[in-house]
Amino acid sequence: MSAPQTEHAKCLAKFWIGCEFRCGDRLYRCTDVGTRTLIAICIDPVDFNGTEGPRRLSRAEAERQGWFNGPPFASAELVFDEYDLPVCHIIGHKAPPTAPSKT
Repeated sequence: MSAPQTEHAKCLAKFWIGCEFRCGDRLYRCTDVGTRTLIAICIDPVDFNGTEGPRRLSRAEAERQGWFNGPPFASAELVFDEYDLPVCHIIGHKAPPTAPSKT
């Protein structure tokens, strides 16, 4: 008999690799889902230190420059745990896209 699913597991089950979600005023893309955490990159805006000092790229600029191509990603991956997940809200699809059937 399996143990009942915890609230944390139910919350984590809503995420999948590639889903986009908002946490605070930032937009993220999930890059990995573990048993206790999820990993994501910030996709709007992207802040970094360039040769001319700190810079901020819009999502469109960062996309054109390949910041979101990976793994590995040019942008740092961030860990979201059970304390972060309740305030993360998925944008767009509310369920992972289904894989095309192989007939």
